[in-house]
Amino acid sequence: MKKHAPRIGLGLLLTLLFVGGAAKFYSIPLSHELEAIAYDSRLRLTMPNTKDKRIVILDIDEKSLKEEGRWPWSRDKLARLMDQLFDHYHVAVAGFDVVFAERDESSGLETLERLGHNQMRNIPQFQAALKQLKPQLEYDQLFANKIRGRKVVLGYYFNTSDQHGKSRISGALPPPVFEPGAFKGRAITFTQWSGYGSNLPELQQAAASSGHFNPLVDSDGVVRRIPMLAEYNGAYYESLSLAIVRTLLGSTELVPGFARGKRAGYAGLEWLDLKTSQG
Repeated sequence: MKKHAPRIGLGLLLTLLFVGGAAKFYSIPLSHELEAIAYDSRLRLTMPNTKDKRIVILDIDEKSLKEEGRWPWSRDKLARLMDQLFDHYHVAVAGFDVVFAERDESSGLETLERLGHNQMRNIPQFQAALKQLKPQLEYDQLFANKIRGRKVVLGYYFNTSDQHGKSRISGALPPPVFEPGAFKGRAITFTQWSGYGSNLPELQQAAASSGHFNPLVDSDGVVRRIPMLAEYNGAYYESLSLAIVRTLLGSTELVPGFARGKRAGYAGLEWLDLKTSQG
């Protein structure tokens, strides 16, 4: 017995170490690294290793920038892109993982209007030409018109307060998928945020939906997951991927599924059901 005591003691120590880590009394870096390796290996072994032809990612790469010009592209170019995607390629839904937070003034309309109020205000020909050209030069409105009525999903991000305790807020958020208090009394942990960077209000109103793209970065610096729901001001907002799927299916109702059983202290959110007309 004494001969095996060190081995038994080491086994008990390792067991207690990993049990404490699983109970989240403390963090074990090695455990997280092993879990990440196991997760990656499981994905490589179980993924079909084929392309899903239903999904196409439009990547703004060096070739795109060389042919179309530097980013950000003007909104009139993006408006034409919407016509190409929906009218020529007949896409079912389009999602953007960029944020249109600032107005596009690249058309020069602001300069022309300033001239119209000052040096050129008494020149009827200029005023008439400006009035005629203005709808073509309002690039944000052009883009909004092209996404309105189409299944276009915009992206945005949440953020936390800075070192001075101030939260940055810009743009317009979509309505939450779950109102405050939806998970009251359930011990569920959500990522919580105090600010956001979203799209111009007119673009948000024209879009079919929008979702956040805040990733969870693992200790090895790799992004393996994005939370389906994020909490802001007590309400719950869906991810971009979830918003795209729901839009594709006709803005289906989102129904939370909770763990069954009566284990004390556990009321986990186990799944999210997309409730369609078929049930």
